[in-house]
Amino acid sequence: MSNQPARGHFFLLMPDTTRGGRGHGVVFENVKRLRTPPRLILRPEGGGFPPLLEKPLLVYSPKKGEPPEDLEGGMSGYWLVSDRLREVLISIDPSAFEFVECDYRLADGTAGPRYFLCDVTRVIDAVDEAASKFRMIHEDGYPGGKFYDLKGGSSLAFRRDVVGSAHIFRTPYSGNLVFCDRALRDAVLSAGIGGGDESRGLWFTDAADI
Repeated sequence: MSNQPARGHFFLLMPDTTRGGRGHGVVFENVKRLRTPPRLILRPEGGGFPPLLEKPLLVYSPKKGEPPEDLEGGMSGYWLVSDRLREVLISIDPSAFEFVECDYRLADGTAGPRYFLCDVTRVIDAVDEAASKFRMIHEDGYPGGKFYDLKGGSSLAFRRDVVGSAHIFRTPYSGNLVFCDRALRDAVLSAGIGGGDESRGLWFTDAADI
C-alpha cells in the first residue's frame, strides 16, 4: 500500500472545546428572522449562506460568558471568526470560504471589533479509504450511503492528487468536519493566533492520529 497516514501533513480543525470556563457570551440576536423555514439553523443543508434580509446581529453578554476568541463555533451552523483570522484564511485559500460580516455589539451597545460568520464551502472526496483506519457506517440516509465515524480513534490518509492545491476542505462523508493542511495551520500560528498554551479558539488535531 503506497499511501499511508502521515503525521504532520493534514489536520482536523475544530473550535477549541477544551478551554473550560463558561465559553463565549455572544448571542445571535436576529437568527430567527434570518432563518429560512423549515430549517432550524441558518446554514442551508448544502452549505454557504442563504439570502439575508439584514446583517447578522451579535451581542456580547458578560453574564453569559467570555468575549469571543478568534474562532468560535455554534453560530447556527457557522463558525464565528475574527477579522485577523479571516485575513489569514483568505490569504492562504480564498476560494474555500464564504464570509458574512456581522453587526457585532458590546454589552453597552457600542460597536465591537469586526467578526464574521464563516463557512468552509469546499467539499472534496479526498480521503484514501483503503489506506485509512476508521469506522465506516453504511446507511441510505447519508450522502452516497456512507459516513466516516472518526470517534474512538482514527487515522486518515488523503489522496494528494485529489487535494491538489487545496489547503482546507470538508469531505462528502464526514459531516461538518473540516480538514486543513500544514501550510494553513502554520500560517495561522505564524500570525500569532494560537500556539503554546493559548489556542485562541482553534484546535488542530493531526489527522493521522485522531
